Amino acid sequence: MTTTDVLMIERIRDVSRRLVRELGFMETTLAGADLSPSAVHAIIEIGAGRATNARDLTQVLRLEKSTISRLMKNLIADGYLTEQRDDCDTRMKRLELTERGQACLAGITDYAIDQVAGAISSLSTREAATIAKGLETYAAALAGLTEQSSQAVQATISQGYRPGIVGRMLQMHAEYYARTVGFGSAFETRLATDMGTFFSRLENEANGFWVADMDGLPVGTIAIDGEDLGKGIAHLRWFITAEGLRGQGIGKRLIDTALRFADSRGMRETRLWTFQGLDAAKHLYERVGFELVEEKLGQQWGSEVLEQQFLRVMPPHT
Repeated sequence: MTTTDVLMIERIRDVSRRLVRELGFMETTLAGADLSPSAVHAIIEIGAGRATNARDLTQVLRLEKSTISRLMKNLIADGYLTEQRDDCDTRMKRLELTERGQACLAGITDYAIDQVAGAISSLSTREAATIAKGLETYAAALAGLTEQSSQAVQATISQGYRPGIVGRMLQMHAEYYARTVGFGSAFETRLATDMGTFFSRLENEANGFWVADMDGLPVGTIAIDGEDLGKGIAHLRWFITAEGLRGQGIGKRLIDTALRFADSRGMRETRLWTFQGLDAAKHLYERVGFELVEEKLGQQWGSEVLEQQFLRVMPPHT
């Protein structure tokens, strides 16, 4: 390790400690709420849909199961959460915010927005963007340190159709996009039609489909459609991972698997369509070689969104 490396590490350590203090993590409560930091983060993750059960919370917050159990018990007793059996997996109990929990989340959100807005008010747009990008990169690097020991290692990826998978992937997509961009029945109906068409021709060697499983439950999907955009063009479709498992490496494994397939089939380019605002997915696409090539407003999915097209050209000598 060089002297430069040591100095850089010390700078990052110092600013990390200052961030913890300035953001209030040394206090017994957080974000203006009369709750512990772990409780505040639990409410944020549940409200955002990234954690829908105890297992999700354990993975997202990186806490012990016993700690999560006590945390949930207290939040339920205090009227912030409800717990119901999951219709899709009776082994799980689904967590949802109560009216009190939603009001608490709104207060936390307002507090955090005011805090960040005040901090960057004296900065230029470029300076603020530099901060945002740097923090995203730093967080991703920290997450990468634990990826090998995460639940992603326990996930298995298999290729091909299996009974019930269309319903499962349709559910994951419909719930996610209803929450993030407000899509409803028009989106779900069209999705079901498109999926049905694709699976009716899955046996074509240009097409591929993969599922990530954990504990026997499908938690992620991805497809390569090698027909619908023309010869030599791969269409990456239906890429999703279950709530609470994003950022654990499962999505990266799925997309790497799909791209290896497209390259092995000699697809000169791979295209995908998504929507503005799905930043985590956008970063992953860019990390594996996709570039944003087109944006346009569209209403074909039931509500107006800014549609984005990404393109990846097959690497040379593949």
